[in-house]
Amino acid sequence: MAQSEIEAVRALLGSKPRPVDWPERRKRLDEVGSVWSVADDIKLAAVNVNGLPGEWSIVPGSDSSRVLMFFHGGGYCSGSILSHRRLVTEAGRAAGARTLAIGYRLAPEHPFPAAYDDALTAWRFLRDENISAAHIAIGGDSAGAGLTVALITRLRDAHEELPSCAWLISPWTDLTMSGSTLLSKEAVDPLIHKHYLNELADAYLPAGIDRKDPRVSPLFADLKGFPPTLIQVGSAETLLDDAARFAAVAGAADVRVTLEIWPQMIHAWPLWNAHLEPGRRALASAGTFIRESLERKRVASSKR
Repeated sequence: MAQSEIEAVRALLGSKPRPVDWPERRKRLDEVGSVWSVADDIKLAAVNVNGLPGEWSIVPGSDSSRVLMFFHGGGYCSGSILSHRRLVTEAGRAAGARTLAIGYRLAPEHPFPAAYDDALTAWRFLRDENISAAHIAIGGDSAGAGLTVALITRLRDAHEELPSCAWLISPWTDLTMSGSTLLSKEAVDPLIHKHYLNELADAYLPAGIDRKDPRVSPLFADLKGFPPTLIQVGSAETLLDDAARFAAVAGAADVRVTLEIWPQMIHAWPLWNAHLEPGRRALASAGTFIRESLERKRVASSKR
């Protein structure tokens, strides 16, 4: 069943080839990401996140005092609250928490450090709402996973309280594009290829920025003190090595890290959870991880 389902997703992606110009690329990602709408019991509410577009979601029975903040993928140049709405809202259901999806600024109109700074703006918004850091989980897919790591290391370096955990789906962690699976998985990945990543990186990074800068390539970050982290990646994606190497770096820094490699899955497969059973299972696993991390952080905070 899972094989036929993933082939259906591949067919969907193949039916909508990637356009050349940025507006059409963004439209295409919105279309393929939102082909299945959110569940009927989801309550959505638009919110101004200190000048950024945001969206709250919650399902009946979830704990509104706990928040999963999510940064969408799209190579820093595409993606939106719309494209990732089904993924984010179902992740909130699995985690038993409210979600806050962030519409950060996109390149090439807004190159680095725009998205990097917007991530901090979103964090400040939550904290200004009197939401405890211990009650916040941060997640993202692809480039959004990179923003997640960049934000947390920025908070750590500023000696601020950290979120309870990080959830990374198909993370793009190395903008130098040195991962071995960029070549070995080229033929099986329907979405992400080295030439495309280089195009995205060129659009995102101003001239003179070192691609090994940990603010843009988390693989090269010092992860000491990083919160518990769940990494989920498909075996059929070119960014598999980005995820595996990042997990190794995190482990070497004594981070509580879990790496899940999902057989036959493609880049950011939980996007299509409505009709992809491994997508639903991945979200269930992430939900359990987030629930346990939030509870562990709460207990630890109460003992201080």
